[in-house]
Amino acid sequence: MAEAGSAKLSGAQRAAIFLLGVGEESAASIMRHMEPREVQRVGEAMASLKGVSNDELAEVVQDFHQSASAVNPLGIGASDFAQRVMVQALGEDKARGVLSKVMPGKAKTRGIEALKWMDSRAVATLIEAEHPQIIAIVMASLDEDHAAAVLQELPPTLRSDVVMRVARLEMIDPAALEELDKVLEKQLGRVSKSPPRAVNGMSSAAAIMNNVDAELEANVMDTLRESDAELTDRIAELMFVFDDLLSLDDRGMQRLIREISVDTLVIALKGVDGELQEKFFGNMSSRAADMLREDLEAKGPVKLAEVESAQKEILGTAKQLADEGELMIGKGGDDFV
Repeated sequence: MAEAGSAKLSGAQRAAIFLLGVGEESAASIMRHMEPREVQRVGEAMASLKGVSNDELAEVVQDFHQSASAVNPLGIGASDFAQRVMVQALGEDKARGVLSKVMPGKAKTRGIEALKWMDSRAVATLIEAEHPQIIAIVMASLDEDHAAAVLQELPPTLRSDVVMRVARLEMIDPAALEELDKVLEKQLGRVSKSPPRAVNGMSSAAAIMNNVDAELEANVMDTLRESDAELTDRIAELMFVFDDLLSLDDRGMQRLIREISVDTLVIALKGVDGELQEKFFGNMSSRAADMLREDLEAKGPVKLAEVESAQKEILGTAKQLADEGELMIGKGGDDFV
C-alpha cells in the first residue's frame, strides 16, 4: 500500500479493507445496500489496495466496532426497513403509493435506479432526444457528480435550459414521472408508476455546476443569466466556490494541501484574497510556505481561465475528500456539501 497506517487511509480505502476482511459473502450482502457511486468508489479502492497488513486490517475492524457500538441501532436504516417490509407485505406497486404518503421522496423509481448504474455517455444518449423537462427530472435524480458528467455529454444547446429547469424543480409532477416511465420502458424495458416526490432543484442545479469543469460552468452560467438573472444568482449563492475554503478547519486544510500539486496551487492562488492565501500558508511548514510565496512572486501573468481551472481542480479534490469523510466543507451554519 502506498501509505502505511490506517490513519492515512481514505474513507473508501477503509471501507474496502473492512469488506475484504469480512469475506466475499458478507461483503456482497453489504454492498447490495450501497448506492451506485459508493460501490464505484469502494470498488476502485479495492482495486488499488496492495499489501494490507494484519495490523491494518485489525485496526480498521476495531475502529468500525467502536464506532458501531456508539450508535443506537434503532435509528439506523429505519426508513429502509419500512420500505422492505411494505414491499413484502403489499407488493411493490401498492407499497409505492403508501410510501409516498408516509415518507415523501423515499419511493424510488426503478428506471432512475437503473440509470444510476449506467455510464454518463450512455445516459446522455438515452435522454438527449427527450423534452428538456424530462431530462431535468433525470438529472435531479442522479448523484451530482454523475449528473455533471451527463451534462458534459449533452449537446451544448441543451445544457443551460436543463440546468435552469433543474433549479426550478420543487415537486415532480406525476404526469412527468409517467412520461419518464414510458421513456424508460422503451429504452430499458422497465415500467413503473411513481407518485410525486419532493426535490430541491436549486441545490441540485448548484451541485451539478460544482462538478463540471470551469469552461462549461462559465458557458452555462452566462447563458443561464441571459434567461433568468435572479435564478442564476440563487444558484451561484449555493455553489461551493474557492473562497469557501476559508471555512475549512486547520486539519481539513492540511489534508487538502497534501493532495494538491505545488504547480496547481501556485496558479490557483494568483490574485486571490490575501486572507485565503494566508490560510494556505498557515497550514504549511515555514519552509514550504516561504517557497510557495517565492513561487507566487516569481510567477508571471496567468490567464484567468488557467486560474479558474486550477481552482476548480482543487475544489474537486476538496469535494472528493468531503465525500470520503476526510474533511467538512460548507457555506456556514449547518449546510455542508
